[in-house]
Amino acid sequence: MKRVLLSMVVCMTAFVVQAQRVEVRYFHGKQRCVTCRTIEKCAKDVLDESFASQQKSKKISMKVIDFSTEQGKPIAANHKVSFSSLFIVKIDRKGKETHTDLTRQGFQYAKRNPGEFKKILKEEITKALK
Repeated sequence: MKRVLLSMVVCMTAFVVQAQRVEVRYFHGKQRCVTCRTIEKCAKDVLDESFASQQKSKKISMKVIDFSTEQGKPIAANHKVSFSSLFIVKIDRKGKETHTDLTRQGFQYAKRNPGEFKKILKEEITKALK
């Protein structure tokens, strides 16, 4: 009976795809408004306050990408970005990326209710880590 249960657990675990790593990708252009800067600051704050150990182990990182530069243009094109945007990107062991777009929430909450925005960010990053 123990063997049957153990083999069931092993089989079920094989179907769970855990993130190899998570990237928070913040895109911006040359000109940046107060809200755009606040979105970036909130994202950095959440990583530093809630995911410091995961940053240290390189399980989570943040990339700030200026899509007006030559280096940023191809990355922005890959995400179909042409304005300030925020993505939580889950990267599995095979390198496959799954994106969660939090741009709307960023512009909705970052400046007027940063606590709510940080809460949403933390929840989405936590989900991506699973």
